[in-house]
Amino acid sequence: MNDILIVEDEPKLASLLQDYLKQSGYSSDIIDDGNNVIDRINQHMPQLMLLDIMLPGRDGIDILRELRGFSSLPVIMVTAKIEEIDRLLGLELGADDYICKPFSPREVVARVKAVLRRFEPQANTTSPLNINADRFEATLNNQLLKLTRTEFNLLERLSSHPGQVFSRDRLIDGIYEDHRIVTNRTVDSHIKNLRNKMLAVMPEQELIHSVYGVGYKFEFA
Repeated sequence: MNDILIVEDEPKLASLLQDYLKQSGYSSDIIDDGNNVIDRINQHMPQLMLLDIMLPGRDGIDILRELRGFSSLPVIMVTAKIEEIDRLLGLELGADDYICKPFSPREVVARVKAVLRRFEPQANTTSPLNINADRFEATLNNQLLKLTRTEFNLLERLSSHPGQVFSRDRLIDGIYEDHRIVTNRTVDSHIKNLRNKMLAVMPEQELIHSVYGVGYKFEFA
């Protein structure tokens, strides 16, 4: 049974979500104060978190920012704030999905199922991509990709979290060990070169996808 952490300070809404999740076979806990979330996760890691942005004690954006420093736990942001800046900020920090109030509890359950499916191991599917971090080598369809160190780091970071959207800033933090200052255009150039090398091997399938206004994600079709 999947363990869902509901972080929501509206008791009726939290209870309603818990009831619908239970009907779909999910166990869940409710936290109504932002100050208690990280401790709960450290004590018992759930399989997914529904995280409201507006919370007493500590807001959801701040919680997500700390969480992404040590965990790739799937997170669906839940909020009444629909401004574009909030949506982009949540995704840049590593939110896996975003849903605005008012919403149907059935829709939330559907989003939970969709996100969890992305994190399920694909036991019967053989990935055409293989990465050897020790040798800094990557093969696609058993063909060696001739990558630069930066391109390899980009591919390793993106492919280790299929479906997760990475902003350019997050990618920069992960691919340059000397923490040099580079522009978004530099990241776009590396992504373009990496895509071209992969498309040369698999021209029928693009694996690195652009997310307009946010960044990039790695996903098999």
